[in-house]
Amino acid sequence: MVPVTVEPIADRGIWFRVENGSTGSAVRRAAERLGDQLGLPAARLADLAIVTAELTSNLIKHADDGVLLLRPVRRELDAGVELIAIDTGPGMVDLAESARDGHSTTGTLGIGLGAIVRQASWFDAYSRPGRGTVIAVRVFAAPDVAVSWADGLTRPLTGETVSGDGYALRLLGDRRQVLVTDGLGHGPLAAAASAAALTAFREAPAGSPAEVVGHLHRAMSHTRGAALAVAEPDPAAGALRYCGLGNITGVVATGDGRQRGLVSLPGIAGHQRPVIRQYDYPFEAGSLLIMHTDGVVDRWQLADYPGLTGRTPLVVAATLLRDAGIRRDDAGVLVARSWS
Repeated sequence: MVPVTVEPIADRGIWFRVENGSTGSAVRRAAERLGDQLGLPAARLADLAIVTAELTSNLIKHADDGVLLLRPVRRELDAGVELIAIDTGPGMVDLAESARDGHSTTGTLGIGLGAIVRQASWFDAYSRPGRGTVIAVRVFAAPDVAVSWADGLTRPLTGETVSGDGYALRLLGDRRQVLVTDGLGHGPLAAAASAAALTAFREAPAGSPAEVVGHLHRAMSHTRGAALAVAEPDPAAGALRYCGLGNITGVVATGDGRQRGLVSLPGIAGHQRPVIRQYDYPFEAGSLLIMHTDGVVDRWQLADYPGLTGRTPLVVAATLLRDAGIRRDDAGVLVARSWS
């Protein structure tokens, strides 16, 4: 029997619009409460407070449309706090130079970004002048040197507190699968449908993407249903196996900038009798798999983001959500890369 292991990933978390000092203080307190609940020692709670204060200060002083996602992130043996700061400008010409102690654009001591890097267990960022900056930070009790092969994030429709979009990762022995789901509509019932899909995915027997989608369809009959897609990247074989139902966008982006769309068939998992069919695609070394819901418009091109493909899946996903996500619907993005 093939062992099925659910990959530890971050929870959905809370989005904050960071516009002034009072919001920054609220985010810091929320981060400290979360870190305390997760069992971070006092010294790391102090580091987390510094990281959060610097991130929010940067958004308030320097950024346009600054938002921050706060959420727990779980590893096999422990958990930590993840913060993702996102803005739409002005962006940085040289991110490495901006992280150097003493660098300042406003006459301050210039220790903000450098302090974030030093206190974090894990850090990644991407910035372009005129486009804005994404900074992702994780604070654990111990260092975090692993780079996840896949990651993502979701955002609810403006005015909602829960999102009907979701994603999950799992290991099947030496195989890896990902799921992206979009519960029909929005609000609590859409979130419940998506949660049912995530639970069924985690509990599904080892099988091909088509077999897993069939399992999800049968397990979701009590919900309002969802669009969803399951993918299985296999870099060793140079292949990607993909099965989708409904309006989930899947794209394979190669290292040389080419993008190929993946086929999802019409249907709603949990309802009717949809046609379930798997398609296989080339998946070369250096490729990215990008999947997103219809809350993200599909007109983006990675060629517009020099250097982004070299960043971690989380930062790629956050950048695309910022620029292609729409506010009148739930939105979710997952990115997976080939591994050696």
